[in-house]
Amino acid sequence: MDSSNFSFAGLPLLAWIPLLPLIGAFLNLTFGRWLSFSQRTSHTIAIASVVGACGLACWLVFGPLVFQFKNGGDPVFGVSIEQQVYTWIEVGSFKTQLAFRLDTLSAVMILIITFVGSWIHIYSIGYMHKESEVSYSRYFGYLNLFMGAMLILVLAANLPVMFIGWEGVGLCSFLLIGFWFDNDSYATAGRKAFVVNRIGDFAFLLGMFLLYWAVKGVSPEDMATAAAEKLRSGGAEQIAHAKQQLVAYFGADPQADITQLLAQLKTQVASVAQARGSLDFANLANPAMAPAYMSPFWGTERLAAAAGILLFIGACGKSAQLPLYVWLPDAMAGPTPVSALIHAATMVTAGVYMVVRLSFMYSCSTTALAVVATIGLLTALAAAFMAFAQTDLKKVLAYSTVSQLGFMFVAVGTGNWVAAIFHLGTHAFFKACLFLGAGSVMHGMEHGGSQTPGDITTMGGLRKHMPITRITFAVSCLAIAGIFPFSGFWSKDEILAGAWSVHPPGWPDWYPKILWGGLVIAALGTAFYMWRLYFLVFSGDERSDAAKKAHESPRSMTSALVVLAFFATVGGLIGLPHLHGVHLPGFTHALADWLEPVTSQSWQMPNAADIRTIHGEAADATTLVLMGIALSIGALGIGLAWMFYGRGPSPSLGRLVANGPLEPLYEASRNKLWVDEIYDAAFVRPFRAAARGLYEIVDRFIIDTVAVNGTAFVIGLFGRVSRWVQNGQVQRYLAGLVIGAAAMFLISDCHQHPTFSYVLDGDQLELHGEPGAGVIGATSKIHWDIDGDGKPDRDVNGNLLEGPDIKTRWGNNEGGAVTMFVDDPISQRTEKYTQAIKEESK
Repeated sequence: MDSSNFSFAGLPLLAWIPLLPLIGAFLNLTFGRWLSFSQRTSHTIAIASVVGACGLACWLVFGPLVFQFKNGGDPVFGVSIEQQVYTWIEVGSFKTQLAFRLDTLSAVMILIITFVGSWIHIYSIGYMHKESEVSYSRYFGYLNLFMGAMLILVLAANLPVMFIGWEGVGLCSFLLIGFWFDNDSYATAGRKAFVVNRIGDFAFLLGMFLLYWAVKGVSPEDMATAAAEKLRSGGAEQIAHAKQQLVAYFGADPQADITQLLAQLKTQVASVAQARGSLDFANLANPAMAPAYMSPFWGTERLAAAAGILLFIGACGKSAQLPLYVWLPDAMAGPTPVSALIHAATMVTAGVYMVVRLSFMYSCSTTALAVVATIGLLTALAAAFMAFAQTDLKKVLAYSTVSQLGFMFVAVGTGNWVAAIFHLGTHAFFKACLFLGAGSVMHGMEHGGSQTPGDITTMGGLRKHMPITRITFAVSCLAIAGIFPFSGFWSKDEILAGAWSVHPPGWPDWYPKILWGGLVIAALGTAFYMWRLYFLVFSGDERSDAAKKAHESPRSMTSALVVLAFFATVGGLIGLPHLHGVHLPGFTHALADWLEPVTSQSWQMPNAADIRTIHGEAADATTLVLMGIALSIGALGIGLAWMFYGRGPSPSLGRLVANGPLEPLYEASRNKLWVDEIYDAAFVRPFRAAARGLYEIVDRFIIDTVAVNGTAFVIGLFGRVSRWVQNGQVQRYLAGLVIGAAAMFLISDCHQHPTFSYVLDGDQLELHGEPGAGVIGATSKIHWDIDGDGKPDRDVNGNLLEGPDIKTRWGNNEGGAVTMFVDDPISQRTEKYTQAIKEESK
């Protein structure tokens, strides 16, 4: 679609959606400190920026995008609004635009993020009112920054821009979790989130690089040809629609035949693909890319398996899946609204969104999807088990988030993309309500004088003191437990039904049933621990004076709870199951129809003619039975929770877990399966020991002691000696001169002993003398006694044979020896050296 008119102040409208919160962050984080913003000014700027982004998102989604969707989109852009800000990177064949795309998938995400985020901002007014003005501005600045980063992530038109938002939410999680950094444990929790996410982000980068390596050889012309062939295979109706759109958007000739039409289409597709650049999601989804994804990478596995698993590891970091989930429970160190923002609508859903966004690639590798589904199932079960025995209110909700994310990854792992996004949306409402409800409870307990406001063992009876919080909390607990007709029932049922009926190529027939069975157990656990939490907080009698004195939270907090509880109730009506015998209004299937243009509908097989759809329609009886089982499981979990905790902690349960048969399981759950302790022993302590060793040996000894301090010591010592000598006293200079001269004489007398070498060739004798080493060795004179009379010989002219190198005739010599005399003119001493001459020494 031509979106050139969608701009404001020279920037595309899509860019303003994340830019508005970023402007709010800039104002609060800079001028908030310098100008000492009041609390009213700080939260007004923050809330206005997010509400403005929400309003702009609603206008673009329910206006131009819905119009496109109803009219089938155009043949080049599909159902989307694409806008480029500028060319960000262009190196060789690699080109990346700073571009944003609003399609039906990103539309769902921005509506959830901005709507839920707006209410979290409003709720924060009452929750954070005790903070100083500077701290208050910093808090709302961080919230806005988080919102801007998440909106960049979901609106990104390509992987590199997505990575900007991906890293942005990681940074903001560090800032918000460690907001109260004066508390060392809170600061440590922030660092833990940052470090664990860096592990996943490294794998994400590897997956992105691998994708570029795989598809960089596909040209825009190849993509254009593939798009034209896909259109041709769609039949006359699709060609007619494409012709209509080409005429409307690109000025094609209405009288053109099919050949001219396809040529026009190919020209437009090639031009747009070239402009989009590398790693653009629309280009990556082009049918021409499928052979690259299905090419062998290792053994019989496709490249899509390697790239998909690497990218999923990145998702494990952001979305807290095994084994990188350990940061999320500790994220409770931040303010409670931060927990709601991170856990409900933003950061933790990024991994699920990324996998759905790349569904065209994941549908090429059921191996990658098997990994995703298996990790999701194990995470759902492990996190549910860990939540059973937790006594911190927010920790229970944290493990609940980890478990629910496991459900979403099982959904995407079975190709049930719509169910994953559906549960992501319903979870955003009921989990945000639960976290904000937890904050309301803690707020009331603090006013009651509690020093441990999050300890659920000190609560009880709060239904009498906090009625609005109690009702909204109960609604959200019913939703997450999967009770009819609340939203969680419909979305969780979609995941369970999808896991039961899916048949991915290459999977054993029984494995989907294993996934379904595991999720049923996890759903039972979810209902049990969530209603255990509800009963311990609101039911029974008060178990502390603080609980007796607690009171309802202010309207700014309870209004957000009411709105979120309402959507947690009715939000599931857009995703009701398809029943052949029941005709429901169209809006009850709106989400599936809405997401169809951006999700893969079939498994990618080597033979293009062999098309296998991902999900078929199950029989009505099967659908109703599965719904009944899901509802029964939720009801059973609530019943068990009421039996043990309905009137407060049950004495019978206490006997079971204290020296009883359930004690080992209780201890394992209370200690969170000792995962943190295992990580500490396996990774943290060895790393610290290695770091300590490097610090002591390399840093302190080699660098500091030897290189830095050693050099400084030598130079300092030389300076001190120099200062002692160069002091301006002539007497001392003379004394040094005398001492130096004496040393010279000493050195000259300590040279090595003289020697010489010879070569006897027939009757010719060549001699080479060496007077010895030393300072004055070069001034020594050498004379020779060759005839053996003990005196220096003379030549025919009567002069002494002198010099280190001579050549003479070797005649009869008594004893056959030569003597070399060395005269030292300074010490007036003569040394001599005698050596026998042997004829065989030639």
